[in-house]
Amino acid sequence: MSPVLAGVLQLLALVAALGLSYRPLGDHMARVYSSEKHLRPEKWIYKAIGANPSVEMRWPAYLRGVLAFSAVSVLFLYLLQRVQGSLPGSLGFVSIDPDQAFNTAASFVANTNWQSYYGEQAMGHVVQTGGLAVQNFVSAAVGMAVAVALVRGFARSRTGELGNFWADLVRGVVRILLPMAVIGALVLVACGAIQNFSGIHEVGQFMGGTQQWNGGAVASQEVIKELGTNGGGYFNANSAHPFENPNGLSNLFEIYLILVIPFALTRTFGRMVGSLRQGYAILGTMAAIWIGFTALMMWTEFAGNGPAFELAGGAMEGKETRFGIAGSSLFSVATTLTSTGAVNSFHSSYTGFGGGITMLGMQLGEIAPGGVGSGLYGMLIMAVIAVFIAGLMVGRTPEYLGKKIGTREIKFAACYILVTPALVLCFTAASFVLDTPSHSMTNSGAHGFSEILYAFTSGANNNGSAFAGLNADTQWFNSTIGIAMLLGRFLPMVFVLALAGSLAEQTPVPETAGTLRTEKPLFTGLLVGTIMIIAGLTYFPALALGPLAEGLAA
Repeated sequence: MSPVLAGVLQLLALVAALGLSYRPLGDHMARVYSSEKHLRPEKWIYKAIGANPSVEMRWPAYLRGVLAFSAVSVLFLYLLQRVQGSLPGSLGFVSIDPDQAFNTAASFVANTNWQSYYGEQAMGHVVQTGGLAVQNFVSAAVGMAVAVALVRGFARSRTGELGNFWADLVRGVVRILLPMAVIGALVLVACGAIQNFSGIHEVGQFMGGTQQWNGGAVASQEVIKELGTNGGGYFNANSAHPFENPNGLSNLFEIYLILVIPFALTRTFGRMVGSLRQGYAILGTMAAIWIGFTALMMWTEFAGNGPAFELAGGAMEGKETRFGIAGSSLFSVATTLTSTGAVNSFHSSYTGFGGGITMLGMQLGEIAPGGVGSGLYGMLIMAVIAVFIAGLMVGRTPEYLGKKIGTREIKFAACYILVTPALVLCFTAASFVLDTPSHSMTNSGAHGFSEILYAFTSGANNNGSAFAGLNADTQWFNSTIGIAMLLGRFLPMVFVLALAGSLAEQTPVPETAGTLRTEKPLFTGLLVGTIMIIAGLTYFPALALGPLAEGLAA
């Protein structure tokens, strides 16, 4: 079987698995967030944190809940790392330095999971399991809660109430993420991923010396890493490490975990707004971009020019032979079109155009299908922009799902799409103006520029992957990427919740003959075009200096 055919078959198997999961998972999530009942374990949690899950919140109160919970999470995770050397199960590792502890705390709470450290050489069992893995659950649940709040803004009328943040947070963990993570961890263990609390031990001779590995609760952390679109690896090699991702079957399963909730949330959206066809339109937009990027990545990596590429059957540098070009391409597109950031190959070793595709996937806003929650609300913001543009073209006040998109709404949407590019481009420019940051680059020229552009694109978009040719463990990068991650995560949430509150207060507008049919393929095409144009106009000059220049020079 040729590698290309194997890649096509993997893609078809993945699409089939996602298709089978779409309806039951999407409907289940709609029931979870619409239910008025509270499970007994949930009641215990509400009592412990002093929350009343039955009290409806307007958007400022909902936002305060998001920010307060996230601030406490950052502080807790920071302190846990700072006292690691005194904790049991630390494996002899010392406490983490302040700048790196801040960067890691900001990273995992912001659902970015950017790592400027070697996991197996820095973090003990308590920090890995009690700190990082816990944030993998709750940071994902925060994103889902904000998405559901925006959906309620479209679904409700003549009220500013968006639900209860604490109820949405707890239900997301208890009823959705935790059960799926338990099942997924069992599958990964069956595939060969490790799950233990063993210490550091020698595994044999390596170039005249001994090689050491430490064990850990890897399978349980790996599954929520992918399922919650987090991405932080237990080991430095991330999902290329055989303890995390043993074989081709586990690789395909992990890609499935990355994509299943973001795609299924479109059905949840359709259920909650009372129109499944609206959910299908959003699904079609996400699927079109994802399949297009996957096909383009496979073509780019299989069609590498030069004798070395021809002998290897494509651009195999930096890729695991267990997965090959097809498995690596599928994974890289899935992880950068979502906010996952996990890697099973070395993105810096991709072809110039291949590296550019991974960057562009993040620069679209990671909305195809995007992170859990963040992908849906990002796509809905783009839908608001698209109907606004359509309204300008026909001279009619734009409407979406029966809600008028007026001056206030479009300002919130515009602020949302401006935050991340401003962070990426300003921090990238500052890194080249100053002397010290540019010394962290392994490469010069276009590829060196791509290293830094990729780092801030990944941080500000809450992705977490890296070109890995950049030494990011410096005070400058730990601090600036940490700031970019926090602002890139929580500033957009401010505008999303403000938009949700504004929409929920409106009176529904009756549908007329002039209403734009947003459930039709025509709108899907308009939405895809809007997304590509906005990203292209924003990032094309920067991409031209980096991956495009490198690809054209190859």
